[in-house]
Amino acid sequence: MNRSATPSWYVISLRPRGEHDVLRRAAARYGAGLIALSPWKLVLKDGPATHADLRAALAAAVVVFTSPTAVHAARALQPFAPRPGQHWCAVGAGTAAALHDAGVGVGVGTVHAPTRMDSDGLLALPVLQDVRGREVGLVTAPGGRGEIAPALEARGARILRADVYGRELIPLDAAAVHQVQAADVPLALALSSGEALQRVLDAIPAGAAAKLRNAHVVAASERLCVLARSLGFGDVSAASGPRPDDLLAAAARRHPVA
Repeated sequence: MNRSATPSWYVISLRPRGEHDVLRRAAARYGAGLIALSPWKLVLKDGPATHADLRAALAAAVVVFTSPTAVHAARALQPFAPRPGQHWCAVGAGTAAALHDAGVGVGVGTVHAPTRMDSDGLLALPVLQDVRGREVGLVTAPGGRGEIAPALEARGARILRADVYGRELIPLDAAAVHQVQAADVPLALALSSGEALQRVLDAIPAGAAAKLRNAHVVAASERLCVLARSLGFGDVSAASGPRPDDLLAAAARRHPVA
């Protein structure tokens, strides 16, 4: 592995503030540095309305979680009490692991997670095909994965939505913006959120935006590949999935570990 003080390439992370460590460790395994370019921070919700929405969502026969953060935030608000025959759905392996850690699927309740870890994979789960006339709890946050609720409603489900955390916009870190613009080594953009990318492009200065668009985009899905190309990125490829190791393995194919 390349252990030189100066990385030979950098990964740009658009994850929320304070959520970069897993991607940073994955980058380090491939000899890369990380530039943290957060467009927002996560804020847990509380209050009577949130508690009531969550109680209703968790009482549904089918409960859908859209991220590990949704699991952690919901669990902080109230304990989980899965029932026999209840189905808990996770958008991917990380969300499923968070549910298992919370005791769901350990004797009571069944956790379903797709092999394809995105909204399309979630919506293809067998348990979500015949939901006409059924209540489906959706534990999530405003923005992101916006296609899940409309798709399930189109199948006849009644959605019981609980927004248990939110995304608060923050100014882009000036040092990170300068690092992007001044970089004289290859850049790879780890893309797992289209909304985050759009927010960054709205906020970043023109010179840095031009440099960013020259980065190699490694996207978590084909849908994100299409979005990146529509936003002016020319060098775009798909990773095998959204996990940090998936994204870094795809990016590192151009940057062999020394």
